[in-house]
Amino acid sequence: MKRVLPIILVIVMFGWAIVEFVNSTRDQAEDALSSDSARETEEIGLKRDYIAPDFEIMTLDGQQVRLSDYRGERIMLNFWATWCPPCRAEMPDMERFYQDTEIEVLAVNLLEAERTIDDVDQFVDEYELTFPILLDEIIEVAMIYEIQPIPTTFMIDSEGTIQFKSIGPLTYDQMIEVLDNIN
Repeated sequence: MKRVLPIILVIVMFGWAIVEFVNSTRDQAEDALSSDSARETEEIGLKRDYIAPDFEIMTLDGQQVRLSDYRGERIMLNFWATWCPPCRAEMPDMERFYQDTEIEVLAVNLLEAERTIDDVDQFVDEYELTFPILLDEIIEVAMIYEIQPIPTTFMIDSEGTIQFKSIGPLTYDQMIEVLDNIN
């Protein structure tokens, strides 16, 4: 009996390992299929090849906009705050990128994390930003996009599909490289 118990234990552990391997392989295959079929089914999500979640939000200049208003255009969707050093470092490159390319930059400010809206106005003036500044007043859009930390950027193609996500600041050259790879 003493020799049989360890053998049974080894067989059970070996069987368990095989079941886990098969399940893991099946899960990976399903993930690959769902990624490939995301564009076909127009599934909404935050991963590459998924349709970016739509939202409606107010701009700094008082206009109501929806992400879907920009369908047909390539979009750089950036989440930021005035007090964030990497966000500050990225802004001149974002403005240059906006000026040099045919992409719509939508910069979503996390207004709830700011002291006042005047801080956002001063920041925009200081950096001479000309692209739309969207105000996420209660961090609702940031929650939809699961933003942590900032800056976080999504590059969205003309069909509304996420093609790239970056956590942390991007340089101008990185922005150009990503843009060259999306339609």
